Amino acid sequence: MAATMELRCWGGDWGLPSVHTESLIVLAYVKFSGANITVTPIDWTWKTLTGTVPELVCQGSTITEPAQILNFLRKQRFNADYELSARQGADTMAYIALLEEKLRPALLHTFWVDAENYANLTRPWFASRSPFPLNFLVPGRHANTALSRILLTKGESPLHTITEVEGKIYSEAKECLNLLSHRLGTAYYFFGNTPCSLDAFVFGFVAPLHKASLPSSPLQSHLRQLDNLQRFCDHILNAHFSSHPGETRSPQPVQEMVDANLQKLTQLVNKESNLIEKMDDNLRSSPQHKPLRADPRPSLGNDKSSTPA
Repeated sequence: MAATMELRCWGGDWGLPSVHTESLIVLAYVKFSGANITVTPIDWTWKTLTGTVPELVCQGSTITEPAQILNFLRKQRFNADYELSARQGADTMAYIALLEEKLRPALLHTFWVDAENYANLTRPWFASRSPFPLNFLVPGRHANTALSRILLTKGESPLHTITEVEGKIYSEAKECLNLLSHRLGTAYYFFGNTPCSLDAFVFGFVAPLHKASLPSSPLQSHLRQLDNLQRFCDHILNAHFSSHPGETRSPQPVQEMVDANLQKLTQLVNKESNLIEKMDDNLRSSPQHKPLRADPRPSLGNDKSSTPA
């Protein structure tokens, strides 16, 4: 009997099973490998045992970080990379390292450091899913962590402030997206006809940028020019996440469609009814169809006058 596994991660929105990059990576790999895992969306990271997400719990042990969770799943014989050659395995590691070095800093800046995006999208989303008083602490904690990580990895001399680093990280991120787009080409996945761990990582990094309604993002504008990466994200969502527990789909658009169709049908019936009524009136008033009148009968007075005496 297979061990029961539970994955705790941030919930979904924007048409995604999760808005969190690391959670998206693990969720995608779980789908690709066919692992039977119970997904539990959380409201705040302190609800998990380790204080971080995603978190995989299995038989009393707790695993965090996408790379460690994926390795654990492979040991449980849930391996989405079993068809890869040695060369493809090496390429997978190289591209994942590229994502971490070149794309992650720009994503952190886009969602957590950019003042307009943070105030209008990121902070309200995470605050609304955290109880008081954590709704004041959780977004700020993530924002400070993101800023520190950017400056630690990209703030070498002579670039010391976030304003000076900003141009560099976005330039590298655009170059990374271009390389991914070139490598993907017209295919659905990066290696062959089945998805692997590289597809999970790319999806986790690119999908939030593709689906979020960001008020200000030069990186999202650049992604809009790379049609194959957008199709890549949409294909994975449609093929593997047609329904997911992290996000509840609202039936309102369906009801609106039904109401609109009913309104159109009512208008059509009324129009046909008016047309039939108009045709009937025309037929009644037509000279070719005058109403038949009975011949007048002779009166009794006339009959008596014509009778001989």
